[in-house]
Parts: sequence; C-alpha cells; structure tokens
Amino acid sequence: MLNGQKITREKYIADFSELAMREMHRVGIPASITLAQGCLESNNGNSTLANRGNNHFGIKCHDWTGKKIYHDDDKRHECFRSYPSAYDSYMDHSQFLTTKSRYASLFEISPHDYRGWAKGLKAAGYATANNYATLLIRIIEENQLYQYDLMVLNGSLDGIDTTSYLAGQGATTKRKVLLNNRIEYILSEPGDTPESLRAELGLYKNEIYKYNNLYKGAKLETGSIIYLQPKRKKAAPGNEIHRVEFGQTMYDISQIYGVKLKHLYRKNHLMEGEQPLEATDIYLRRKKREPVLKLEPSQEQYEEEEMQFRFEH
Repeated sequence: MLNGQKITREKYIADFSELAMREMHRVGIPASITLAQGCLESNNGNSTLANRGNNHFGIKCHDWTGKKIYHDDDKRHECFRSYPSAYDSYMDHSQFLTTKSRYASLFEISPHDYRGWAKGLKAAGYATANNYATLLIRIIEENQLYQYDLMVLNGSLDGIDTTSYLAGQGATTKRKVLLNNRIEYILSEPGDTPESLRAELGLYKNEIYKYNNLYKGAKLETGSIIYLQPKRKKAAPGNEIHRVEFGQTMYDISQIYGVKLKHLYRKNHLMEGEQPLEATDIYLRRKKREPVLKLEPSQEQYEEEEMQFRFEH
C-alpha cells in the first residue's frame, strides 16, 4: 500500500519487472514466475506481510535466523520471514528456490515454459492451494508477463543493472560473479585467501572452506573456481558424463561441474581419496552401474582428498 492507496497490479509489475528480469539472468527463475508469485503472494504489494515485513513471497521462517513476523495463514500465528526491503525479499526468493532440494527439478524445465514452472512449484509444495498453478498462469497470461522472459532469453537487458548481489548476505562485490549449475562463483585473483574472500564477500566463517572443500591453510591458485554457495548433488542437465583427463582428480571434477564431492564418489562407486584412471568416464547426474577404474592414491594425495572431503561435512 502506497500513501494509504492500494497499489495496482500494473504498478506492481512496473516496479518489479526489472528486478525479476535481473534475477532470471542471474539464477534462471523465469521473470514471469517471479512476478506472478509476487503479485499473488503479496496481493500486488498490499498484503499485511508485504507492508509490515516486506515479505512478497509468503516465505515462512523454516531455518531463518533474521527478523520474523507472525501472521495467520494455514494455521494461526505462523512465523514468516521479515526483510529490510522488498529488494531483499526478491533476493531471498531466488535463494530459497535455488538452494532447497525440493525445488531442484524446476531448473530442468525450460525457462520458456512458465506453465511447467507454475505446475512444478505446486507439485514441490510451495503453496497448499489446489489451484495455485492455475492462478499463476492466469496472472502471467492476463498481464503478458512472458514478455519479460523473452527479453532475458533474447539478451535484451540494455539498461538493466546486473551487478551481483550475494543473496542472503546483503553484500555486493565488484568482482565478476559467474554462475555454474545455478551456483554463484568467482575466479580467484593474486593474493586471495579463503579468509580475505570471506571478509570481502560477507560470507560466514568457514563457508568458503565448506563450499569448496578447502582445508585450513589451503593456498588458492590464481584463476581457481571459488563457489559462494553450496554445490549440488548432480551436474546441470546436459552434463551427464566427464571423461577424465591426465592428472585430474575427483576434486577437480567436483569444482568444474559444481557437484558435491561426496555425491561424485557415491555415483561412481569410489571411496574417499580414490582417484579415477585417465580416460575413465565419471557419471555426473546418475549412478554408474559398474565401479570406476581407479588409481591407488599416494599417501599425500589421500591426505589431501580426505581433508577436502571432510570440509564438505
């Protein structure tokens, strides 16, 4: 609500379409879906949650450690997340969908397919209303929100700021933040250390170590992939198998595809510390039927892999 007057749907869409497009560019959630959810969940920015807590997506507390707001929903006096601004609510919406495993299958749906996304959100349990998908689709089609998806997919982002915002942390960085397997990462620069990156990027203690399987005292080679969010259980669609090159380790493959090291081991019948032979196929999305041909690791290799594996837990 603005100055006591209800915000119209047209005004709401105009206010947040650029942010929704930027988030589609950054993490892959169709802008049409983000906008439709914002319209529906916040009543076009007029709901109690939106006005008192800047919560535009009806996201409940769950494991939230920030400020909270209580509101009657499916049950009385339920706990919802409260944000400093609507912008933070949009950022957390992206973080919520990209990091919760129950929504992982959404990102295998084409970004053109807003109907598939709407049905997928309902199937994953985002809302309890039986007609949730139908409501989202109706909002998208009545307001032609799919046009914003097409703008992003066609590269029509002139004038839209795509500076990265580290979702959930409130930090911005001038470094080029890239995306792999829907995970933000940077390339390390000369002089970087895990501690200096943690301080610069506003991450919590040990997150750089945990997300990248780094042990205390690890040195970062210039140009190394450094993930800013947890890696995933499997690689992105289209990356089914990796053919091992000379000298590559399971850790290297984990970093290349943004897949958790422990899941790579399990998919390929390997124990921690074991390394595949050159030219062996490593499965990245499903479990391999036959065990991988492996090298016998040296004690030094074993100790390093064991430390990397441990920091994932």
